[in-house]
Amino acid sequence: MNKFITVYDRYIFMQVLTTTIVAILLFTIVWIAPEMLLSVIKHILAGDYSVQTGVMVLLYEIPKILGKAFPVGLLLGSLFTFDKLSKDSELTIFRAVGMSFSRILRPLLVLSFIVTFLCFVTYDKLIPYSCMKLQEIKEGKALTQFIYTQKDENNYPKEAVVVSKFANNIMSDVIVMDFSQQVYSDLHGLENVKVAETGEKGISKNGKPCWKLYNIISYDISEEGIFKTINKLDYAEILEGEAAENAYTIMLNSTKRDRDINNKDLKHYVELLKKENLDEDYRLMLNKYAQRFLHPFVCVLLAVLGCLLGFSRPREQRLIGFTIAIGCIFGYYITLPFFDLLAEKGVLHPIICAAFPPIAFLCAIIAFYKSKDL
Repeated sequence: MNKFITVYDRYIFMQVLTTTIVAILLFTIVWIAPEMLLSVIKHILAGDYSVQTGVMVLLYEIPKILGKAFPVGLLLGSLFTFDKLSKDSELTIFRAVGMSFSRILRPLLVLSFIVTFLCFVTYDKLIPYSCMKLQEIKEGKALTQFIYTQKDENNYPKEAVVVSKFANNIMSDVIVMDFSQQVYSDLHGLENVKVAETGEKGISKNGKPCWKLYNIISYDISEEGIFKTINKLDYAEILEGEAAENAYTIMLNSTKRDRDINNKDLKHYVELLKKENLDEDYRLMLNKYAQRFLHPFVCVLLAVLGCLLGFSRPREQRLIGFTIAIGCIFGYYITLPFFDLLAEKGVLHPIICAAFPPIAFLCAIIAFYKSKDL
């Protein structure tokens, strides 16, 4: 082991690790301090939270910050370390004794892969868990206007379900529109409309999954679009079988942001969106799913980029490297929503949108490597 891990490796590893931890802590404190901390204090003073609950809210917010702090911290940590080594002429000594750039990078790459793993676990496990706990504390908010359309083998709509509110697994103000078999040139006719006060997912009388509706007013409609009869029902079942499971899963996930869902459930959600032909949502979530694997890898690229920016001549301005680093981070996070939009609208394939920022960083690394003449 000692043959491969030298004094240099331990020295560089610890130097970058220390500065990275400091950068992550500073990033976290700056992110929490302005708005999040003020919001929690207001809730405590208003009596909505106890002091203990307020502290727990802040702790559960930390994983969401760490997902962004890991890449930023590693970039600034590697930049500061190698900039200091350059200014102290230590890098010149390392090169003079025959160490290649790839050899100099070795301990940094080891650390960057460790941080990449931590970043991946944070997005897959910690953030969904913390979001679930935050929702329990804040008791969630009702989603408005979820719409699900069940279609037949000819892709004609059979039934459309509109859920006005959904919270704590209870649906409120549910509207069910049954389409008739009569197809006109410009629309599908309706044969029945049900308006239910509440609903829930359950098991039908046939033993299959279904949606159960309660306190219903049912309107039968003629082919001319006129109400024939209006009935009041205590109970009805809709969306039996696989359709009930799929619609409920899509509705459940649509109440969450992508960061609230772990990788396994997000993959299943993407598959359901594709199966149900919800194209825009499918493309957006596929892009988000691809980002789960590519975003952590950005840690490695930013670590190498920070190292390259840190290589400087003894009298070269330190501000230049830090300005470029901050610009890269700002550009990365500010363009992510833009690429999300391109993926959602189908302008570019979702995988291309997710891969574009890492590819851009890779090109920047190649350009800086050549400009540094290493």
